[in-house]
Amino acid sequence: MRTLCASTLIGEFFVIGFAGLVAMQMTDLPAATVWTVSGIGMLLSLLLCGMLNRPGGVQLGWALQFALIAGGFVVPTMFFLGVVFAALWWASVHFGRKIDEAKARWAASPTAG
Repeated sequence: MRTLCASTLIGEFFVIGFAGLVAMQMTDLPAATVWTVSGIGMLLSLLLCGMLNRPGGVQLGWALQFALIAGGFVVPTMFFLGVVFAALWWASVHFGRKIDEAKARWAASPTAG
């Protein structure tokens, strides 16, 4: 699960960066505002990649997803991205756990060698 979640966070990092560039061109918001919201989201995504193995890492991931949705109050584009990222985070956690369970079953089977 950790690998899938980390991959999602790295993807979010890049998409947030590109979204910041688009938001600067498509909105009347100052560049400093856009990059403050986008920069914080990008930084937190990278930091969280390193914290996923710690207790509460997945819960911090949920906090980041909700913070990205809340960023939509400052940069409206973030509402859409936040909802998409929250759905991706759910999928990463859900299917990552299924993959971990399958790997554990395979490792515990007598034919695994």
